[in-house]
Amino acid sequence: MDNLDLLKKDWKKQEANLPHLSYEQLYKMIWNRSSSITKWIFFISIIEFLGMSLLNIFLADEELYAQLELYNLTNFNIIYNILHYGITFFFIYRFYINYKKINATDNASQLMDSIMRTRKTVKNYIGFVLISGAVAFTIAMIIIAKSDNLIPGEQTSEVFGLTEWLIFIGVSVLMLAILLGGLWLLYRLIYGILLRRLYKNYKELKRLEME
Repeated sequence: MDNLDLLKKDWKKQEANLPHLSYEQLYKMIWNRSSSITKWIFFISIIEFLGMSLLNIFLADEELYAQLELYNLTNFNIIYNILHYGITFFFIYRFYINYKKINATDNASQLMDSIMRTRKTVKNYIGFVLISGAVAFTIAMIIIAKSDNLIPGEQTSEVFGLTEWLIFIGVSVLMLAILLGGLWLLYRLIYGILLRRLYKNYKELKRLEME
């Protein structure tokens, strides 16, 4: 008998001594983990929403409003904030509904559906944040460029030639790439860990159903 056969024999002995959990016990463990993860997704989205709201309140001073007025961004800022907060609140509500549905789930099939629905909601939320950020930044840069107030005390159209506009566009694109890259890394760190754990639960449930 070689070493591999000895190892296999030893593993079988160890498996025989390990406690074997029933289907109901395994399902309960996966259900508890999934419920906890969706609860954390809901809580984190609330913390994020409150944090951004407090930051906006803290930054909202007379100087900021003067800059918005100078670059003709006041109306755009109001419209963007209304839409952004409204859609963000909708996603928070969906996270809560997903959490409640998982808590009310009583079979593996429904739990698997709820897990995949939760993952899809989180991915849609991240996509919304990134896309809306890109669109808002682009529109803001266009409005600023049209305001003709890029250079204090000077008319932008009189000072900017082709080279200056290319530099302005290049810097804007670089700033946008850094902004979106930072947001993507942040969300990947915060929500990515939770989504991977949810998917692990999904695979365990699928394997449990096939046994």
